[in-house]
Amino acid sequence: MSQFIAPDPFDSDPDKPSRTRLRRQLRQQRRSLTAEQQQRAAENLALNLLGNPDLHRARHIAVYLPNDGEIDPHTYLTIARRKGVQFYLPVLHPIHPGRLVFSPYHDGMTLFSNRFGIPEPAFQHGLRRPPWALDAVLFPLVGFDESGGRLGMGGGFYDRTFAFTRVRPRLAPKLIGIAHDFQKVSALPVEPWDVPLHSVVTDRCCYRVR
Repeated sequence: MSQFIAPDPFDSDPDKPSRTRLRRQLRQQRRSLTAEQQQRAAENLALNLLGNPDLHRARHIAVYLPNDGEIDPHTYLTIARRKGVQFYLPVLHPIHPGRLVFSPYHDGMTLFSNRFGIPEPAFQHGLRRPPWALDAVLFPLVGFDESGGRLGMGGGFYDRTFAFTRVRPRLAPKLIGIAHDFQKVSALPVEPWDVPLHSVVTDRCCYRVR
C-alpha cells in the first residue's frame, strides 16, 4: 500500500512538482539537525551577518522566528541590539490577504500563533513599520542558488509585500536571504514575480547576488 502524504499547508504555489519535492526534501533536512548543530550554525550565521556590508548602517531590520528548522537568527539579534538595532517581525495583514506588515519585536513580548502556526505579535496600527521604511529584511529561505534563484515556503507573502521594490528601487530595503549552507542547490528558476535579493547569508559565507 502506498503511503499517503498530507498536503503541505504552506505549499500553495503552482510550481512544478520538482520544486515541491525539493522544498519537502530541504525542509526535512533542516528539521533533522540536532540542537547542537543548530546552535553552531546560529553562531556562525551571526558572525557572517555582522560582517555583511548591507547591514552595517541598518537600524530597522525585519527578521523571522524559526519554527520549521530554519537557521536561527537570535544570536545575531542579541549582538545587534547592543548596537541600537530595532527588529521587526512579519505579521499577516488582516485586511490585505497575502501581504505582510511589520511590528516591533522585543524578547519576552507576547506572541500569538497565526493560521500557519507561526508566532507573531498582535496587529497594532500605531506600531507598524511600512515595508519601504525598513533598512533591511532577513528572508527565511528553503533553498537558493548562487545566481539569486530562491525557493520559499510557497505562499508568496514576501514577493507581494516587496513587489514595489521593482518599480521604486530607491525605496527598497536591503533584501537578504538567510539559510543553512546545505540548502544551496545547483540552480533554481527565477520566476517573473520573484523579488530579487541583494545577498544570501548562511552559516558558512555570504553570496552576493546584486
